[in-house]
Amino acid sequence: MAMYDTPYQRLEASYTDSPLGEDDLLVHVPEGSKSPWHHIENLDLFFSRVYNLHQKNGFTCMLIGEIFELLQFIFIVSFTTLLVSCVDYDILFANKMVNHSQSDHIKVTLPDAFLPPGVCRDRIQENGFLVCLLAIAGVFWIHRLIKFIYNICCYWEIHNFYIQALRIPMSDLPYYTWEEVQSRIVQIQKEHQICIHKKELSELDVSHRILRFKNYMVAMVNKNLLPLQHRLPLLGNTVFYTRGLKYNFQLIFFWGPGCLFQNEWSLKPEYKRAGARLELSEKLAQRILWIGLANLVLCPLVLVWQILYAFFSYTEVLRREPGSLGARCWSLYGRCYLRHFNELDHQLQARLSRAYKPASKYMNCFLSPLMAVVAKHLGFLAGSILAVLIALTVYDEDVLAVEHVLSAVTLLGVVVTVSRSFIPDQHLVFCPEQLLRVILAHIHYMPDHWQRSAYRAETRGEFAQLFQYKAVFILEELLSPLLTPLVLIFCLRPKSLEIIDFFRNFTVEVVGVGDTCSFAQMDVRQHGNPAWMSAGKTEASVYQQAEDGKTELSLMHFAITNPRWQPPRECSAFLSQLRERVQRDSTVGNQKHSTGLLNPLQCSGLSIQSDPEPHSLMPNMFSGVSPAEFPANTEVLGSPHVSAVSEVASALRSLSPQQSCHPVQNQSGVSADFRNGSFGSNVWEGPMNSGTLSEYASTEMSLHALYMHELHQQHTRMVPGRHIWHRQESDESGESSQGDGLTNKTSNVPSSLSCPSPAAQVWEERLPPLSTHRFSASTDLGSVQRTSLARQPMGGWSEDVQPSRHPETVPEEGSEDELPPQVQKV
Repeated sequence: MAMYDTPYQRLEASYTDSPLGEDDLLVHVPEGSKSPWHHIENLDLFFSRVYNLHQKNGFTCMLIGEIFELLQFIFIVSFTTLLVSCVDYDILFANKMVNHSQSDHIKVTLPDAFLPPGVCRDRIQENGFLVCLLAIAGVFWIHRLIKFIYNICCYWEIHNFYIQALRIPMSDLPYYTWEEVQSRIVQIQKEHQICIHKKELSELDVSHRILRFKNYMVAMVNKNLLPLQHRLPLLGNTVFYTRGLKYNFQLIFFWGPGCLFQNEWSLKPEYKRAGARLELSEKLAQRILWIGLANLVLCPLVLVWQILYAFFSYTEVLRREPGSLGARCWSLYGRCYLRHFNELDHQLQARLSRAYKPASKYMNCFLSPLMAVVAKHLGFLAGSILAVLIALTVYDEDVLAVEHVLSAVTLLGVVVTVSRSFIPDQHLVFCPEQLLRVILAHIHYMPDHWQRSAYRAETRGEFAQLFQYKAVFILEELLSPLLTPLVLIFCLRPKSLEIIDFFRNFTVEVVGVGDTCSFAQMDVRQHGNPAWMSAGKTEASVYQQAEDGKTELSLMHFAITNPRWQPPRECSAFLSQLRERVQRDSTVGNQKHSTGLLNPLQCSGLSIQSDPEPHSLMPNMFSGVSPAEFPANTEVLGSPHVSAVSEVASALRSLSPQQSCHPVQNQSGVSADFRNGSFGSNVWEGPMNSGTLSEYASTEMSLHALYMHELHQQHTRMVPGRHIWHRQESDESGESSQGDGLTNKTSNVPSSLSCPSPAAQVWEERLPPLSTHRFSASTDLGSVQRTSLARQPMGGWSEDVQPSRHPETVPEEGSEDELPPQVQKV
């Protein structure tokens, strides 16, 4: 990611997420009335353990799972040592005869291939490298054992918390949803005073505690700060993000020695000041270098472990199901890119699981005809030979004793299975636009140029970065020990100054929560994007805006999944505006139905009010709207986006047959009926269990994602000159006297949702200096002069070149510590 030419400004929390009049509140409870869970010091760890115990289905399941993981490590190390030092492979492969005392025709058994214990011990001791590996493995296992004992003691406290405080027995915990557990945690705050800094807890407090560091990672991926995308000579634009690289990022930023946080809830004070940013940047760069070198030294050990773990995990699966490696899975980069702020792991997994089948069908639509012809004939040849070998084996099983026959059968089976994966299904219908619309309804994020371009191979290639082959995932994990040190030393280390500026500018302190990522506050005023219905409600410059509508969609998702949550004033105003827009557009949709502007097939597909179940509602809305489906003389439907907006709005209104015409007014004067679930409807009322409520919430969020994307598309068509960024070439001619040019590499990765066209230049007013006090609702932030940078969500920059000068930075008044960060030339 190229460095921004206008410095980040310090953001303060616009609200404290606590009831009015309770800022800096310390609750005093008499000593005798304190509960065992009064004033838990590390609430982040406590709430994370509560969540983990719920996801692992109770204390017993978690205990058994941890014990088996310890035993699994011992088994892998012991079994590998046995195979390396205690097996005579000459006898196993029948390269030499076994000396038996009775006869020469005695059948060789498996114990004959094992060496005597004394010989085995001597061979292990003579192998110095193996002894070193065993010593390191022993130290690591002892560390895991100590950590296991400590975790068991801690989780026993969580076990008692569930039973005594939450009144949930362990036997019934698997049948409770997390929303029910979280509701009970919020309710018992007044009784037990888990947090003494606030009288009441909210759902957002709990999410901040559990997802504090994950929200930072989502924000850094959203702002393209981490070096995850690389341009390789033969492979082009690729994404490399593995579990090893993710572990090192967390080690550097959050919890390792010398990290940026002094504890789990507070950023170190020196990182909050701008005066020492250069020194801190050098310190961070040196720390990244040492960690990269440590990865390089430990590379052989980690590589051996990765190979052994992959071999023991996937070999049997590959033999049983050779086509399993051709299946697809969501990549780690895709999981981070598609994640909402404050979205828990099980919520993200549920969304991606719903999108798995349509995503697989979409990727299968692009099978190559040439590869299909080659695979068809290759599969025929391999299948013919395999059929003969199987027939001979059925006739006489001694055929298997012939050398390499069993290997040939296995290999031919793999070839047949792989060949079939390249042959398209004869019943497959090519409908990429509809499938991509179904995918969008579940993943909620999609670049602009994917819209109505789903049939293009470029779109498929970019989507493959999010939805990759299982074989590619395994290969990346195997290469991770070799490539992770290079990424850390040569790609992450040059970004140390940007990382320091990011944590300083986008960290806010929330009462009762601590330091959190300001993007996780989901404040449309500070991080909203005008192209995503935030126009008139956001004061953020282009550099403070979250990309791809992340703030707006995350706010919508959190409000729907937590209907009892009371958002702050600015968020309430945004949600109310969205509800009013849905009602207005649904009226247009109803008028369109009454005037007969849609054909009968589309009307029958969209008549969904008769079926109350959400799963029957969704497929009817994903058929898409194409320009050919409308009459030429239609006046109401000026564009397909307008029709799609009205249809999705009608579906939102039709989610419940009962409508709420009189929204409830809260104390701030903003209608608050959005907390009842569906905007303008009381779908949450009545005898509905938590599972049904969850399904309705998922359905409603899918429709809102489609609705907001259609509105965004409509906005970009109506205002083509707004919110468009450009790639800017560096000033190599030396015309810039201050050396403020930027260099950005050309990339064809997806463009941003707010960047529909890379051809225009947008200017905004300059941002005035910001003071260090908290902003109020009436604070005039001014605006920012926008440059011609082209920000794209998956790391790319538009192809057009628009050279322009960088605006001069506006220094703040005050001491040197309060100066904004200066932009360094790339």
